Amino acid sequence: MKPSEEERRQLERISSYLLRRVGEVAGAKGVACRGILVGSAARNTWLSGDRDIDIFLAVPEDGDITAALEIAREIAPEHEERYAEHAYVHARIDGFDVDLVPCYDVSDPSRIKSAVDRTPFHSRYVSERIKGMEDDVRLLKQFMKGVGVYGSDLRTGGFSGYLAELLVIHYGSFLRVLEGASSWRPGTRIDLAQGADISGPLVVIDPVDPNRNVAAALTLDRMFQFVAAARCFLNSPDISFFFPPEVQRMHPDEIRAEIARRGTEFVLLEISAPDMVDDVLYPQMRKAEAAVRGLLEREGFQVLRSDVDLVRGGDVRARLLLELSIWELPSVRRHTGPPVWEAEHASRFVRGNPSPLSGPYIDDGRLVVEIPRRYRRAVDLLKGEIHRISLGKHLSSGRVRALSTREIIEMMDEDLAEFLTAYLTKKVRIC
Repeated sequence: MKPSEEERRQLERISSYLLRRVGEVAGAKGVACRGILVGSAARNTWLSGDRDIDIFLAVPEDGDITAALEIAREIAPEHEERYAEHAYVHARIDGFDVDLVPCYDVSDPSRIKSAVDRTPFHSRYVSERIKGMEDDVRLLKQFMKGVGVYGSDLRTGGFSGYLAELLVIHYGSFLRVLEGASSWRPGTRIDLAQGADISGPLVVIDPVDPNRNVAAALTLDRMFQFVAAARCFLNSPDISFFFPPEVQRMHPDEIRAEIARRGTEFVLLEISAPDMVDDVLYPQMRKAEAAVRGLLEREGFQVLRSDVDLVRGGDVRARLLLELSIWELPSVRRHTGPPVWEAEHASRFVRGNPSPLSGPYIDDGRLVVEIPRRYRRAVDLLKGEIHRISLGKHLSSGRVRALSTREIIEMMDEDLAEFLTAYLTKKVRIC
């Protein structure tokens, strides 16, 4: 959990080299630009095994941020360009994942020109207050990782490293964070500055920007997954909270047997997706998941649970998994129309259903007909009607495959087996 002296020396060597290179390349180009080490590496709150270095390339407020990007490209010739609010360089250097991020060197956080300009102020704020509590932050981060709530990306919806640091600063230690969290309720607010009226499952006012909630990415479920784990740990501390046993991927035969034991039906939608960052695709996948559930339930099928996954490598595929407790319906369905006293609507309803299996008849004052059901099976409904619902901006134009349980088992690969294992073994600590 705590980095070894060798790890510390390696990180210091690489970060010092990169900061020196920023100065050298900027000087050679005649660009006013300074390198700033930020993140947990700068604040000595990083965990053993973490190999991340974040260097910000700060240009004056009236400077050219594209010049900083050019410097980053020269420092790391073999790189991948990524995009947040603007482009930055990601590279692998001597075993470290390095992000070289251009930003504006603003003098006051209220004058930021992009969200990344706020980060150096975060580093300064934490560095000035975290002395003596660095190991408490490490304990908290490892605990959050162990119970599955660490990461503010939109896939995880959990706690960021900065949020963990602020919680330790606010409460004073790892154990006090857990004690405080044990009594959290939806809407709990922690004011580290006089902040704006912001709502959310947990509100932690950013002391650098009082109009911002540091916990904005945290979902209600992840918040209370952490609360439940905190209560369990305080009740019965155990190392497994920090280092849980690894879940072994189930064999396809085990998955088939578990599905049979549940007595449900699974449907898997595979949608071809563009090669975009997770934080763009995951929100759209969740919207697509809700749209598909809505379609199924409107037609009388019943969804027990669902989840999403993203497969990269070659083609990018979004996977929507739906478990149905009702997946096959009778050939006839009831179609209820308007009240009989609404003469015009009643006549239109009768004309619109000229050949019902039964009816029209009156039930509780309304017209009713019984008509053939177009889709008896959920998988057939999805195959036939998926194109009629919105799957989101970047997914609606993708190719879609709908697979039944039998087809899922037949085409099982390692990624799908891992996804199904996580789904079938899902469990949180509750005491």
